[in-house]
Amino acid sequence: MDDPPSAPRLRIRVIFGDAGMVGPGKAELLEGIARTGSIAAAGRDMGMSYKRAWQLVETMNDMFREPLVLRTRGGAKGGGAEVTPTGQTVLAEYRALQAAAGKAGSAYVDRLQSLLKTPAPQD
Repeated sequence: MDDPPSAPRLRIRVIFGDAGMVGPGKAELLEGIARTGSIAAAGRDMGMSYKRAWQLVETMNDMFREPLVLRTRGGAKGGGAEVTPTGQTVLAEYRALQAAAGKAGSAYVDRLQSLLKTPAPQD
């Protein structure tokens, strides 16, 4: 269940120094690849170019000891992609971190939100 658009949300990025970064976009791309079996389709669902989606997959595959996504080239039956067990683990750990940070930070977010200006009434 998605939060309403006005609900506060945390965007967590884990930066591994020079090794790279994992954040919400890469996590969403991995989920899309797992769902569609296609890098291109996952990128399209996110409003991302095919080239950008491929670049992100290559970046993620280069970051970790084992690839997160395996690709098969097109042919008579077309190509495809699958999220590897390592990719599934990275995604699960990232989502668990996100949930834990959200839970741990909810009181802080509530206090920050209470300090926001109240929007003007709409006629």
